[in-house]
Amino acid sequence: MLKNNYHEGMIEAGCDEAGRGCLAGSVYAAAVILPPDYHNELLNDSKQLTEKRRYALREVIQRDAVAWAVGIVTPEEIDKINILNASILAMHRALDQLQVRPEAIIVDGNKFKPYGDLPHATIVKGDGKYLSIAAASILAKTYRDDYMANIAKEYPQYDWSGNKGYPTKKHRQAIKLYGATPYHRRSFNLLGDSQLELPLEF
Repeated sequence: MLKNNYHEGMIEAGCDEAGRGCLAGSVYAAAVILPPDYHNELLNDSKQLTEKRRYALREVIQRDAVAWAVGIVTPEEIDKINILNASILAMHRALDQLQVRPEAIIVDGNKFKPYGDLPHATIVKGDGKYLSIAAASILAKTYRDDYMANIAKEYPQYDWSGNKGYPTKKHRQAIKLYGATPYHRRSFNLLGDSQLELPLEF
């Protein structure tokens, strides 16, 4: 059974990201504030859910949440600031857009940078422990999947609608054959071998 609040008696936003380990595409993050004493037994870490269940729950979350928002950081930004900083920036951008201001933040994982002066807690595997983080993981994942399916129409040879930009064998073979697209993260080891990436220009 997932828990409600980490910071008792405070308006708390749960945050999570999707797409951190991908070779292509933006990284997405969501921030969700759920009502106090909210219950939904179906909510869980998005990775534990079927695609159909994730999209059904997205509608429920958007209807029930006190506030929710999605933040995006582009591949160009990822290459400039690195994926960890980009993931945190995406969470900050989601928090920026919330229509209700949180009093505290909980984040999936073990890394975060302070958001203003709000208290925050990082929780490893938090998307399987707290409802608001689970809700954020579902929104981040589904909105990113929609985006990857959309850009897959531009570059069908990379199978992004199937692999969502993750480093599958088919994806890496396509990079070898066709090269990198503007959506690929140049700072990542795109071919998965020991070769060094081209130096980034800043």
